[in-house]
Amino acid sequence: MFGFLKKKSPLQKQVEKTELSFEEKEALTKENQRLLAEIAEVEQTSSTEEKKLASLYEKLGLTYAKLEQVDAAIESLEKSLDYKLTIGDGYKKLMSLYNGKRAEAARNGDDAGIEKYMGKMDEMRQIAKKVTISG
Repeated sequence: MFGFLKKKSPLQKQVEKTELSFEEKEALTKENQRLLAEIAEVEQTSSTEEKKLASLYEKLGLTYAKLEQVDAAIESLEKSLDYKLTIGDGYKKLMSLYNGKRAEAARNGDDAGIEKYMGKMDEMRQIAKKVTISG
């Protein structure tokens, strides 16, 4: 009657992905190059500005994620958290990327991959606790 117990078809379950245009991909790639250059410049200064580096790595990771370069996004977002623990957009995206990697490992029957990304997601929850308690 209301459809509460109806199973959704596989098409309804799929999440629509918006495909980036060539121009959008090119703009994001240029933004990544600019961010990498800025990161290199900040890292070369004698007094490293951890807050700024955290922000730059977070921006870099988020643009990699938009370009669907998952491994590069994860690496950059992890570096961001190494410099400064936050639970902002980068944290949320990293948690989402870990969950995607865990799901992929589950589909492939990769128990080690499942364990790895479950562990990483647990680490992220610990970060959220630390930030919330100290904030």
